[in-house]
Amino acid sequence: MASRAPELYLSGDEKADALLVEDPFALLIGMVLDQQVPMERAFSAPYVLRERLGGELGVEQIAAMAPDTLAAVFSERPALHRFPGAMAERVQLLARRLIENFGGDAAAVWSGAADGKELLRNVRSLPGFGEQKARIFIALLGKRLGVEPPGWRAAAGAFGNPGTFSSVADIDGPDALLAVRQHKAEVKAAVKSVDSQLGTARPGKRRPAAK
Repeated sequence: MASRAPELYLSGDEKADALLVEDPFALLIGMVLDQQVPMERAFSAPYVLRERLGGELGVEQIAAMAPDTLAAVFSERPALHRFPGAMAERVQLLARRLIENFGGDAAAVWSGAADGKELLRNVRSLPGFGEQKARIFIALLGKRLGVEPPGWRAAAGAFGNPGTFSSVADIDGPDALLAVRQHKAEVKAAVKSVDSQLGTARPGKRRPAAK
């Protein structure tokens, strides 16, 4: 029986999701943009960006664009992100880093990694990928796209655990999307509760003693 082709369900649009699977650079862009905006907006942005650029989304193309021109493309209504200028700059830095370190081949970030540790180093070297986002991305590669170098689950940390709904790596359809959103809401509520308790426990500032 033939193995099923990888699929993603991140943007809410079939064409945009297909691009994420087919184009490693588009996937990296979507991941970079996935902050401070709804997930669907972030992961549909690479498809919209490609359309605005005349149907092409190349690493060298983005790297060579005038920054103001790229920022203007990001800012066209509807803007591709809540902070279009800053994210245009970050995406261009991503393209340039891919040229410098990976020969302009976005897929080489993971295809060239011998194990999970090297994969984590590769992903962490990219602009916009902090420790947590890098681990989530590794989990996404392993769980959804079949990229499984030795030690990938350890590199993904808790996000690599099977049977969880903690990140975009766990979304394989509408039901999983709802479960992930519920998990994130619960984590956010728990953090807010702890912060509130710590705030009430902190002693107030003392007034200066009267002279």
